Amino acid sequence: MQCIRRFVRLNIFYKSPFLHVSHLNAVTVNVSIPMSTENQNASCHQENLKEISWKKYMLLGETFDEGSKDLMIRDMVVVEDFLSEEEEKSLHSEVEPYMKRLRYEFDHWDEAIHGYRETERLHWNTQNTLTLQRVRDMAFAPGKPQSRLVHVLDLAAKGLIKPHIDNVRFCGNTIAGLSLLSDSVMRMAHEKHKERVVDILLKRRSLYIMK
Repeated sequence: MQCIRRFVRLNIFYKSPFLHVSHLNAVTVNVSIPMSTENQNASCHQENLKEISWKKYMLLGETFDEGSKDLMIRDMVVVEDFLSEEEEKSLHSEVEPYMKRLRYEFDHWDEAIHGYRETERLHWNTQNTLTLQRVRDMAFAPGKPQSRLVHVLDLAAKGLIKPHIDNVRFCGNTIAGLSLLSDSVMRMAHEKHKERVVDILLKRRSLYIMK
């Protein structure tokens, strides 16, 4: 199922997207995972996620059919309180000195983002390296290739992420993201059936895994 997604701030519902921060928005790990899997590793990986209740963070529209509902529940997982306050502060402290020197951009190559600053980071301090490794261990099955770069995105107060569909060629078939400094809501709509909408609460310090 192809879904279009966009981010919205919780306190201005469906208007201003994802986390306007002071000023870190999300850390996203983009990976590429081949179609073949090792059954044993995949099974262990699913054990880490099976106890998470989708009802805590996902609100499905009434028009969602059972097939689409099952796909959303299976392939969109949010882990609340994944980060401690100390871990959140450490991630923010490492990237903020660089990010604050950047200007907000209002033109994006595919027009998906408006009013943003971003960077990709390869090297992290010891504490943050361990934190991001926890993300990888939770989000991706063992032994699968992953992008080494971490994408950092910060939206201006009036910035927005427009409805879009991620390109698997560039993003891989799994995306994991950390929500820092504030709560936000991600809205998804079916590509062909726009009335099939789901809202996903991304609480501060949560991890989301989207497949």
